[in-house]
Amino acid sequence: MKKINKIILILSMLSISACSSIPSNTADGCSIFDERYLWYKFAKKTEKKWGTPIYIQLAIIRMESDFDWLARPERQKIFKVIPYKRPSSSLGYSQAVKGTWKQYKEETGNKLASRILFKDSVDFIGWYTTKSSQILKISKKDAFKQYLAYHEGWGNYKHYKKNKKVIGLAKKVEKQSKIYRKQLAKCSNKLNRNKYIIF
Repeated sequence: MKKINKIILILSMLSISACSSIPSNTADGCSIFDERYLWYKFAKKTEKKWGTPIYIQLAIIRMESDFDWLARPERQKIFKVIPYKRPSSSLGYSQAVKGTWKQYKEETGNKLASRILFKDSVDFIGWYTTKSSQILKISKKDAFKQYLAYHEGWGNYKHYKKNKKVIGLAKKVEKQSKIYRKQLAKCSNKLNRNKYIIF
């Protein structure tokens, strides 16, 4: 029984690592999904489930982690040399913090969700943007305001006009989402065709 569990664990880790490297061109939606077709299935499922467009999912992830599954905030340094604690508990594609991730798992029932998995990360973004829509009345197609709420949190969103840095980041997300939207419009027919994949 222990051997079987070990084999399952090894196979699971192999399947994760096989899909965990950063795509070669994260600025191109078609290129991303051409390399990671399974990601398209996950993003499409999120769009259908939550109503959050794929191009906004991708734009948020690119800004947050640039598709690095193990992305974390850099450690602070004491005297500019000695590594210290990280400024937040953000991790993975979505850069979700522990507290919000816990809330997501509790509210969705997705108890085994992991921040380092693309499938769970896009579902988290779908859940978060849906709550932003409900709480703050932000359209799920409004990349600018959705990112402001994503970055600042629902409580601090009302103060975003005082934060020029965050406004600048949100504008970049909005611009990237428009680029992704145009790109995906050109390859959507190809992506929507059925493909047989192992993982």
